[in-house]
Amino acid sequence: MTYCAVLLLLVVAYLFGSIPSAVWIGKHYFGVDIREHGSKNAGATNMLRVLGLRAALPVFVIDFMKGFVAVTIMALMKFDASISPAWIINLKIFAVAASVLGHIFPIFAGFRGGKGVSTLIGAVTGVQPNLALLCFAVWVIVFIFTHYVSLSSMVAGCSFPIFVALFSSTLYSRYGEASWLFIIFSISVAVLLLWTHRKNIGRLRQGVEPKTYIWKKR
Repeated sequence: MTYCAVLLLLVVAYLFGSIPSAVWIGKHYFGVDIREHGSKNAGATNMLRVLGLRAALPVFVIDFMKGFVAVTIMALMKFDASISPAWIINLKIFAVAASVLGHIFPIFAGFRGGKGVSTLIGAVTGVQPNLALLCFAVWVIVFIFTHYVSLSSMVAGCSFPIFVALFSSTLYSRYGEASWLFIIFSISVAVLLLWTHRKNIGRLRQGVEPKTYIWKKR
């Protein structure tokens, strides 16, 4: 029964991640398939560049929340006596992977999604909010100085395993056996962000990556 419950919750996490907010909002309210414009990425950043803040803000909120909720529901397993608190964290990490996978390959949008950054932020917040806040601070600082969303996301993602390493003793005291998986998870997050932004890396090297100005009129 426990394995079935875990599998069911992971499927639910994937389905939450598969909600294509950018695609649905773009089509329903603006008559635009965001995947055919701008960077062709179904995410908040491309929505901001193509349709403005009014379109991008709800997309970010929904993408954030679907990651957060997908991870938080794993806490339901605490009612199973065979699941230790440490393994609750492990299961939440698996839910992060499932929700982000759903965002990148959404079943509700022909498996053509976004890069998963907003969903990843929400999911990581559901696992360890303090570290997520530190990474967000890094993102804000890099963005203020560069106005590159892609660079900000990659630097923040790569800072995640650094913060985990710095606070590894605290994580171990709180989560025990789950700490090692959390470290592997943090490294995987950094690698995933670099992989999903590989085209952005090429444009940054060529000097043609577009900058983003949140309050700039369109």
